[in-house]
Amino acid sequence: MKVSIITVVYNNNKTISDAIESVINQSYKNIEYIVIDGGSTDGTVDVVKDYGSRIDKFISEPDNGIYDAMNKGVRLATGDVIGFINSDDLLNSEDCIECIVKRFVESGADIVYGDKVYVASNNISKQLRYWKAGVFVRNNYKKGWMTPHLSTYIKKDLYVKYGDFRSDFKIAADYELMFRFIYKHKVKVCYLPKVIAKMRVGGVSNSSLKNILLSNYEVYRSWGLNGFKVSPLIILQKPIRKLKQFFVKK
Repeated sequence: MKVSIITVVYNNNKTISDAIESVINQSYKNIEYIVIDGGSTDGTVDVVKDYGSRIDKFISEPDNGIYDAMNKGVRLATGDVIGFINSDDLLNSEDCIECIVKRFVESGADIVYGDKVYVASNNISKQLRYWKAGVFVRNNYKKGWMTPHLSTYIKKDLYVKYGDFRSDFKIAADYELMFRFIYKHKVKVCYLPKVIAKMRVGGVSNSSLKNILLSNYEVYRSWGLNGFKVSPLIILQKPIRKLKQFFVKK
């Protein structure tokens, strides 16, 4: 099974190496690594080029935002399975992809997802929040549940069949895509009880009150766009679920 891992980046020369190292040092070797750069001007391009052939595909050009960049990566991917590790983030251990592939083979799933931890921006060993995804329960979507995007691996066939990230979403297109695949089309999902990704705090969706509100609105909007109804209270339930993650330890 070939796994395509995509990193999108724009002007992040300080941490992009951590992301790259976490991918190229995986014990599982059948990995296609794709880096999509938005036209960085801070030396990021030079950092990426230093890795030479260890990065299979590299594009550096202006884009229309993070989801446009992700879609570029999806379209370039030739793997059976696609996952993302963004430039501020990294795979948690060297056996992550090996464990994910094993779970795909054992379960016959279309999507395999695991857990994620948030770490301090200046100390990736300092855990601040633990997102324990848990076994999939369909009704939990109505309570604000979702799989952690950076810890979710999806068969490429689903993108071909059901479409890619919505470019009209600014923050929560990852939620809408996974909702569309998992809830609407009822693809087979399997939980892997393992921390897959580390994410530095300070992501776009949590960077300001405005972005938090926009993110939760886009979550609510995702239901209607896919032909489902849900209580507007989901806008409150999703942040409440996040609060619980601060009290869960790895």
